[in-house]
Amino acid sequence: MTTNLTKSAIAATILALGVSGCADMSATQRGTATGAGAGAALGAIIGGTTGGGGGSRATKGAVLGGAAGAVIGNIWSKRMEQQKQAMEQATQGTGVQVSQTSDNRLKLEIPSDISFDTGRSNIKSNFQPILQRFASTLQENPNTNVVIIGHTDNTGSVSINQPLSVDRASRTRDYLAGRGVNPSRITIEGRADREPIANNGDASGRARNRRVEIFVAEPGQG
Repeated sequence: MTTNLTKSAIAATILALGVSGCADMSATQRGTATGAGAGAALGAIIGGTTGGGGGSRATKGAVLGGAAGAVIGNIWSKRMEQQKQAMEQATQGTGVQVSQTSDNRLKLEIPSDISFDTGRSNIKSNFQPILQRFASTLQENPNTNVVIIGHTDNTGSVSINQPLSVDRASRTRDYLAGRGVNPSRITIEGRADREPIANNGDASGRARNRRVEIFVAEPGQG
């Protein structure tokens, strides 16, 4: 039993370290992966040494521990909650969705009627006050990192939509940097039309798909 238990714990830990070391992962993703592996290892140990233990129980413990560890990998601290509340107040009535994700990230989903005109990457005037308040909350919580993801609808070709989605994320990052946020904290991505949240078959659906998503995370330490 001890041998199987040890193998389960070691395997989970090695997996987490290997995954979290990938060069193309953000700090948020590394925090989640590391937390998942640590939780899996701890779960395997607890599962294998309680109530009869055994390989089956250790495996179940690793699965449950990994799920919990993925959430623990990013901290939802008092400062994160304060940042969420501040952005909820700043975006009230604008259509911007503010939420806490399952892996303890703050998510802002900004629709096209707030952020960008069709086919453009220039930040609209009604998006600027939201970004200004957002920049202030980032400065108040300097331990966080940010991921900005740009999306488009399916109008036009990939050769147009991909750089457009990246440029929208880039313009958002540059605006925050101009308000004092260190750009090294910010990662940008463009997803073009690959992740729609509505039907591209009608105008209202396409409008919903033209959006920017911003994720903020405070990675766990140690």
